[in-house]
Amino acid sequence: MHFSRMSVKHLSVLLLLLPLSCYFGSGSCGKVLVWPMEFSHWMNLKTILDELVQRGHEVTVLRSSASVVISSNSESGIQLETFPTNFTKDEVETFFMYWINQLIYNVSFDIYWEHFPVMQEFILAYSDVYESLCKEVVLNKKLMTKLQESRFDVVLADAFAPCGELLAELLEIPLVYSLRGFPAYLLEKYGGGLLFPPSYVPIILSGLSSQMTFMERVQNMICVLYFDFWFSTLNEKRWNHFYSEVLGRPVTFIELVGKADIWLIRSYWDLEFPRPLLPNFDFVGGLHCKPAKPLPQEMEAFVQSSGEEGVVVFSLGSMITNMTEERTNVIASALAQLPQKVLWRFEGKIPDTLGSNTRLYKWIPQNDLLGHPKTKAFITHGGANGVFEAIYHGVPMVGLPLFGDQPDNILYMKTKGAAVKLDWKTMSSADLLNALKTVINDPSYKENAVRLSRIHHDQPMKPLDRAVFWIEYVMRHKGAKHLRVAAHDLTWYQYHSLDVIGFLLACVTITTYLVMKCSILVYQNVVVTGKKKKKD
Repeated sequence: MHFSRMSVKHLSVLLLLLPLSCYFGSGSCGKVLVWPMEFSHWMNLKTILDELVQRGHEVTVLRSSASVVISSNSESGIQLETFPTNFTKDEVETFFMYWINQLIYNVSFDIYWEHFPVMQEFILAYSDVYESLCKEVVLNKKLMTKLQESRFDVVLADAFAPCGELLAELLEIPLVYSLRGFPAYLLEKYGGGLLFPPSYVPIILSGLSSQMTFMERVQNMICVLYFDFWFSTLNEKRWNHFYSEVLGRPVTFIELVGKADIWLIRSYWDLEFPRPLLPNFDFVGGLHCKPAKPLPQEMEAFVQSSGEEGVVVFSLGSMITNMTEERTNVIASALAQLPQKVLWRFEGKIPDTLGSNTRLYKWIPQNDLLGHPKTKAFITHGGANGVFEAIYHGVPMVGLPLFGDQPDNILYMKTKGAAVKLDWKTMSSADLLNALKTVINDPSYKENAVRLSRIHHDQPMKPLDRAVFWIEYVMRHKGAKHLRVAAHDLTWYQYHSLDVIGFLLACVTITTYLVMKCSILVYQNVVVTGKKKKKD
């Protein structure tokens, strides 16, 4: 009896102290408001949010009633604030699937004048959707009053989903961005103030590496000029007008984006080529990666049945649902000729050419399979999540990029010797078979994958810990303006020192003019004096 009373007392004390636990750790317990993005972006963000909850922070996610993947889960500890929208879940999902199918099936990455305009159409259409969602939040007086009264410490937003910066401004609290992929280049450059020297930094979708020939640098420069002067990021004029209306003063979209305290880039130097960064930028790529867990019993038995040949893991993500029968049969035929067993994440009609060595799954524990000692290769569409899992576990890849940043991801892995890149729309069964044989049988691919894995693991802090550290850092210091470069406070002509150059040119011009004028006067005086002497 005495023991049980003491246990209850101790338990009560522990429960009372639990919310205070983070005061003795790296930061004070805080309240985080989240403006998320759907699909794979949410998966990365949720990894951070789960860790924040574990550390005692209160996390509230703003989601629309039409959200596709963000759902309630009482076990996660993440609170959801759902706001009503005129869209339905089916409409939002249909919108994304339509544009993804357009980019996957109807354009070629190699034909820039065909691909870029379609990408711009998608960005503008996407911008319209998020403008509507943003209006339904900030013009909802009851919701905004509730958010004001909640006294959040920080807004954590996906930069690909506009509105997080407006919420931070309205609530007068710091802003932390999480981002990667398209159109991160434009946001990082104009909103964050990063430099992208085109001489050695390949611009997104350029299809180039950091080691460029003269003509490749010409191509890279053309891409830079296209993005800087022609590509409309998010219909900025409409966002400028909307933000100015809401705030009651002239303001621009980029101006508010530039107020972000910390930028958490979901990448790392095992994937990226070196480029300049600023103090308020940090790379946290692979934050979702973790050691492999045991496979389900049936799957483990299938993997073990592969013997010394091992297995190949194949996944094109969750967005591919309508691959043609011709393509699936081309792929299945190649896989059937492998000595390895194959685990293929696939939904649809079973291919006629499916081999006995290939097993289809609607879902696979991808991270656990990539971490299995029998895994020899990974066939991937090149999504950043899958690429980082392959890097984490040191698995060479065959890349079949589909859209977005995937071609760049696979190109970077190919340049670093850890992948072979194919065009999934035109490749033959022989192409896929040869690519798989290359990455499995050529030891250099495995060696390079393991080398990148060592680089990834050799960090002073794990990516997830680093992401959480910076969020807590911003909460502790009520922002991080001391890390923000003064470039944000300069006009475009001041940033490029055009006023200084103009002043110096004016000084040189005036000085040159005065020297010349003086020289002419001296010369004239000498001539006149000489003439007078001759006359005398």
